[in-house]
Amino acid sequence: MNQSSEKGTGDISYTRELKKLQEQMGYHFQDRNMLVRALTHRSFANEQGKNILDYQRLEFLGDSVLDLSLGLELMRRFPSSTEGELTQMRASLVSEHMLARMACSINLGVCLRLGRGEEHTGGRRRNSILADVYEALMGAIFLDGGFEKAIQAIINLFRQPLEEVGKEDFHRDFKSDIQQWVQERFHETPEYVVTDQWGPAHQRGFLVELRLHDRVLGVGTGSNKKEAEQEAARLALDRLQAGFPFGASIR
Repeated sequence: MNQSSEKGTGDISYTRELKKLQEQMGYHFQDRNMLVRALTHRSFANEQGKNILDYQRLEFLGDSVLDLSLGLELMRRFPSSTEGELTQMRASLVSEHMLARMACSINLGVCLRLGRGEEHTGGRRRNSILADVYEALMGAIFLDGGFEKAIQAIINLFRQPLEEVGKEDFHRDFKSDIQQWVQERFHETPEYVVTDQWGPAHQRGFLVELRLHDRVLGVGTGSNKKEAEQEAARLALDRLQAGFPFGASIR
């Protein structure tokens, strides 16, 4: 599909992508315009100048819908957890990193309507935009189908994170874990290298590689270096603990 900023609501290829998106979400909109609005960045709306609505108001609503839906589900799943524990779990589920991860899982980036500037600076893969649009989608579902359908859609979409959030390692410091793992086996310290960055100063995106002896163990992205490093460390640890054939040829 052509991922240019000139996405039109009547374009056949874009209509096809919208259909795929709804299938991946497990929710089909009654009002297609509501879906399109949730995918429209203000840069696109400003460039078109035709009273096109962007996703910002839907994002505001979606933030509250997510908080309430996930809060209810966490109380149901963890009846003995304290308020502080529930708050921490919900904060993890609605963090920018998690929402961007959820957006990527449904290939949301290809459906965004971006202005030329955002397109050229990597807006489709910027965590901040992906997270904001994901919230907007949840708000759009609420307006399109009501609260019960919004809750159902959110719980279905968050099925895996909801299972993960109660595990002991959900809040692990993966950088410390991978450093300990590597030092115990190879008496070396892994290195984090920023290989790409994009976006304006207030909306940076980073691509980080975790390396050891010029071998790439993991790659992560994030809205700051720390977040990208944690993601690279997590992926590296998963691969190494799963028996990725690296150790024998490290030297």
